[in-house]
Amino acid sequence: MFGRYSIDKEGLILANQGEKLADFKEKVPGATFLPDEDNIIPILDDEYYTDDIVGRFKEFLKLTFGAETLSENLDFIAGALSKKGEASEKVIRDYFLKDFYKDHVKMYKKRPIYWLFTSGNEKVFNALVYMHRYDKTTLAKMRIDYLLDFESKLDAQRSLLEKEITENLENRRKAESELAKLNKKIEELVKYDELLQHKADQMIEIDLDDGVKVNYEKFEGLVGKI
Repeated sequence: MFGRYSIDKEGLILANQGEKLADFKEKVPGATFLPDEDNIIPILDDEYYTDDIVGRFKEFLKLTFGAETLSENLDFIAGALSKKGEASEKVIRDYFLKDFYKDHVKMYKKRPIYWLFTSGNEKVFNALVYMHRYDKTTLAKMRIDYLLDFESKLDAQRSLLEKEITENLENRRKAESELAKLNKKIEELVKYDELLQHKADQMIEIDLDDGVKVNYEKFEGLVGKI
């Protein structure tokens, strides 16, 4: 999904600092599956964006194993992740939201190459970034194209709930409960945005030669704790 590997060519593809989608296309001309364009893959509680991680994962499965077996493969993967009997896509989304990063950090011995930017305890906003493709504009892109846009989507939901509370007395209690939860989510996003904007304005550079630990600490408060 980030271009470190390709289904069309063996070995590492994008593994040098600052490499971009254009470099991938040059190294793997006519690639079957292209990596994410902006190096930011959102992990949210629903599919708000076309490059949502579950949506991209499904596309990967279609291209590698065939569209006709997509449902079967989703069920197989969900069954390996959970025995709760929930819908396969929900199980897979929950895994990406709650457990994927812990597994990744463990696999890379606390030196992750994919960094999870996450808004806080409620994990309202989450996005993965591949450190080798990071550049000083990544945080600004994340804020403008995803975080602020996501906040506006939740604001629109809030307006609908407020309208329902005043106009639909039968569902008022349910709407009030949902509004309280939504306000808590938006509050987390607003706090996260303050820090993200501050860091984005700094145009932070990283140097892979310094190692993961040194570079990761530059984003303290924005990324998941290790």
